[in-house]
Amino acid sequence: MQSTLQHLLHSCPAAEHHVPEQGGIGASTGRGHAPWSQARSTPEAAGRSGMGWGDMETPNGSAAGQSDTCFGVFNASDSRTNAQTSITSPWFSTAFGLIGLCSNLFALCVLLSSSRKLSSQARSSFLVFLCGLVVTDFMGLLVTASVIIPYHFIKFAWAEVDPGCHLCNFLGFSMVFFGQCPLLLGATMAGERFFGINHPFSRSTSISKRRAWSIVGLVWGFSCLLGLLPVLGLGRYTLQYPGSWCFLTLLPDTGNVIFCLLFALLGIFSVLLSFIFNTVSVVTLCRVYHDRESVQRRRDSEVEMMVQLVGIMIIATICWMPLLIFIIQTVLQQLPASGRIQMLPTETQKMLLIYIRMVTWNQILDPWVYILFRRAVLQRIYPSLRPRPSIISLYPMLNPSLRRKLTTDSVLQ
Repeated sequence: MQSTLQHLLHSCPAAEHHVPEQGGIGASTGRGHAPWSQARSTPEAAGRSGMGWGDMETPNGSAAGQSDTCFGVFNASDSRTNAQTSITSPWFSTAFGLIGLCSNLFALCVLLSSSRKLSSQARSSFLVFLCGLVVTDFMGLLVTASVIIPYHFIKFAWAEVDPGCHLCNFLGFSMVFFGQCPLLLGATMAGERFFGINHPFSRSTSISKRRAWSIVGLVWGFSCLLGLLPVLGLGRYTLQYPGSWCFLTLLPDTGNVIFCLLFALLGIFSVLLSFIFNTVSVVTLCRVYHDRESVQRRRDSEVEMMVQLVGIMIIATICWMPLLIFIIQTVLQQLPASGRIQMLPTETQKMLLIYIRMVTWNQILDPWVYILFRRAVLQRIYPSLRPRPSIISLYPMLNPSLRRKLTTDSVLQ
């Protein structure tokens, strides 16, 4: 009993000493946990910053270059500030934007004025497609310029103004949508003229104004779905050199490669389809033009439409094909280094900017194709193109009684 009591007396100081130790540990966990957690999280944070773009900094100097952001594709170091400023003058972008907007607005007024004087269904449906093209170019310049031009004057920090990349995604969507629409509309117009010229007596080739506007709406809807693919997860839009605009990402990730190839191949297909349709239509018109056995009809309208179509096709080919080929070439060349390339080379960034500026010329020149290649202007340049009996029948052996039944609108719709 006495030994037990002595044991308890000796153990009490130990117990009293043990309690402060527990209190000290509890306090240390409250005050000392932060350094421990920081030490433990430092490698993880370094690992997260190493994902995506590695040691590369965002345009605003932060190291948050994660793979799911829209920043960090180009190197925005201070050493190239002067070079960036010299090639991205705000007055350059402003002048081009104003010229394009005024040109499209003037062409739209001329189109609306001409559409009220037409009785030909073929010509009126063609003007609907032209009107859709001009509206698309006008809105494309207006939307993109409203973001790009203020950047050149203000030089705002994208990561601060748009930390969630919503503005960048919108601008990238606009670039894809308003870029793909003119190519698809050009192919649609070429197809409409192809079937109208080569199947002039088929009622299925007759397109009313309402149907023409429906086709324009389908083109807009398809281009909208294409532009939304990066937002839905296939590829992504990223800030591009020199930091004033967003576009699809030319890096060898699976999603980016698929979307880049889809965008470029669809554009090339539209241009080639327009070339095939327009070539066949021009050859057909030339053959019928010299046919002596013909239905009496004015031919200046058909020539006017084909000249405008060929002009639109040539401009689209010159302005768009270099960019589309460049996208395919860049993506395919980087495929062997997939996972190792984390930013575009400087020369690639600059070439992409040059090709985008060439594409902008397409939106500026398109309205002038209609303004300059109207019937009145063509007749001044080519006086023999005057109202006279025309040749549109591809069937000289057609029954004469059937010919008399054919109205003007049923021929060459």
